[in-house]
Amino acid sequence: MKRTKIKELLQVEPTGQPATVHGWIRSFRNNQFIEINDGSTIKNLQAVVDRDALGEATIKRLTVGACIEVKGELHKSLGKGQSLDLMVKELNVLGDCDPEKYPLQLKNRPSLEYLREIAHLRSRTNTFGAVMRLRHAMAYAVHRFFNERGFFYIHTPVITGSDAEGAGAMFRVTTLDAGKPPRTTEGGIDYKEDFFGRETNLTVSGQLEGETYALALGDIYTFGPTFRAENSNTARHLAEFWMIEPEMAFYDLQDNMQLAQELLQYLVRYALDNCQEDLEFLNKRSQDEESSKPQDKRAEMGLIDRLKFVTENDFQRTSYTEAIDILRNSNPNKKKKFQYIIESWGTDLQSEHERYLVEKHFKKPVILYDYPAAIKSFYMRQNDDGKTVGAMDVLFPGIGEIIGGSVREERYDRLMRRVEELKLPEKDLWWYLELRKFGSAPHAGFGLGFERLMLFVSGMTNIRDVIPYPRYPGNAEF
Repeated sequence: MKRTKIKELLQVEPTGQPATVHGWIRSFRNNQFIEINDGSTIKNLQAVVDRDALGEATIKRLTVGACIEVKGELHKSLGKGQSLDLMVKELNVLGDCDPEKYPLQLKNRPSLEYLREIAHLRSRTNTFGAVMRLRHAMAYAVHRFFNERGFFYIHTPVITGSDAEGAGAMFRVTTLDAGKPPRTTEGGIDYKEDFFGRETNLTVSGQLEGETYALALGDIYTFGPTFRAENSNTARHLAEFWMIEPEMAFYDLQDNMQLAQELLQYLVRYALDNCQEDLEFLNKRSQDEESSKPQDKRAEMGLIDRLKFVTENDFQRTSYTEAIDILRNSNPNKKKKFQYIIESWGTDLQSEHERYLVEKHFKKPVILYDYPAAIKSFYMRQNDDGKTVGAMDVLFPGIGEIIGGSVREERYDRLMRRVEELKLPEKDLWWYLELRKFGSAPHAGFGLGFERLMLFVSGMTNIRDVIPYPRYPGNAEF
């Protein structure tokens, strides 16, 4: 008989129909009741066995973590907590699990820190099963959103010769001998002898390449891995993460802000509509975590409330200049409760400032725009005031910035001047600059860090727990 997933079985009316289930044992009580989970849902299926029929040798093999095949009949459950039971007629152990060595036992609840050390097994816990099912749903919803709006999905390169952010925090890609690389006559490394004949690195963003296709296809998006070699050992940073980056021809700043709002509300609404069971579990988990904190450190809203906060509120649009005035005159700033005091225009906002604007002042998601040119990237379109650029950031409760974007500078002379001011290597950006010579057009785009989105939607507090195998300073296990 063909295997049926537990998620499907739990939706049927039990009338004694036959069923076959494959999964892993979560618990075995009284040598009679087996809780089985196959990953399709956070809920377990209870299988009822006859000890005498199975035999003592098989009973001993029914340990937590063991993989089994069960065939039987579905009947209404007489116990509490489940609507149906699978009355077992045949049971086969597909994979044994030594209870003395298996680290995921019911009696000892491992910490999230410990689970990162056994990331190859943590997906079998309720928490990580829920997070990864949610991650799948969000990835699917991203593609659905853009497909419904006529966008084209472009695969931008992972290996590139450009530094889109101009920050220099990149991972080099080379086949040269690290101990004795070939040298130029000046003594530097001779990259002409390297595999690609030049310096290359793992991409920090697909934006620049994405722009080239937006200026041919109109509306495009990328969704792929990006890499930053920043030595940031925090709960908000990863060395390898995924980015969603749409680029749109003929968009202005207002169009860009509107699309960002629509995307975020669509994704959060999709989670609320399609991931109820996992969200309820993660909401309870988040509440338990909050209850262990001091009262003044607890979040004002639970997970579900934060999600509805996004879907049920229009985003407040405010200029950077207005935001600085609000922050400078706020009580936390006047009483020096901010870690970073706002003193003057031009300050780069920190998460505490962004969260204040969202959670305390406006009490809704916020989009800030028209940032100082000095704190933004070279490719952002310069405004007529000579001080600001057409940039925008979307701010969310709990995490601060979740999207960063801008109108791109389409004027060759302005872009060239900015490249020269920042002393960026023109030889690496020649193709990007050339776009402004051949049929240049107004265009805009933004970047949404997928793991930042996952932090918000799942209620997890460490970004290392929303990606299957986190990469961060000092860690590249698995």
